[in-house]
Amino acid sequence: MSLVPAVTELVLAEMLYLQYDNPTRPIHMYINSTGVVKGSGKLGYESEAFAIYDTMRYIKPPVGTVCVGSAFGEAAMLLAAGEPGRRAALPSTSIMIRQPMQRFTQMQASDIDIYRTELRKTNAEVVRLLSRHTGHSEAEIATDIARPKYFNPYEAVEYGIIDRVLEPEEEDVKRVVRAAQMPA
Repeated sequence: MSLVPAVTELVLAEMLYLQYDNPTRPIHMYINSTGVVKGSGKLGYESEAFAIYDTMRYIKPPVGTVCVGSAFGEAAMLLAAGEPGRRAALPSTSIMIRQPMQRFTQMQASDIDIYRTELRKTNAEVVRLLSRHTGHSEAEIATDIARPKYFNPYEAVEYGIIDRVLEPEEEDVKRVVRAAQMPA
């Protein structure tokens, strides 16, 4: 699911409710998202990811992240921002980091300048956050996201985006499957 306002509002409400319900119980965020882009079109804004990120940092319970399909762009940033030691992915997931994107069409030149300035600020923030959570330097992150960079989950562990791959025999995967099953 793409990071659009309706999704962001739901995620924020869930995290805040879970903190209210039990401020010491860890929260598990399952990610299967293309970020703010789907296919060739932009659906949301990076501010959606930043709102989720800030809430993850604000609430008391640790937020673990698990990629269960894909985590592209801003969604990969959120995956990396999970509590250290609680960041994981299933074996067949795809993870991709990239620069924020913006289409400049049918705008005045002065508006394009404004958007370019904001896009540079957003890019700098994405670089800063990925650096913070992966352990790579900002210069290295900036180089790596100049073009989309894809990882399988094992490569994502090496890069520092996640801490481990949940193999099918692990108890964590069994718990994920049990939690996803609907009552009869």
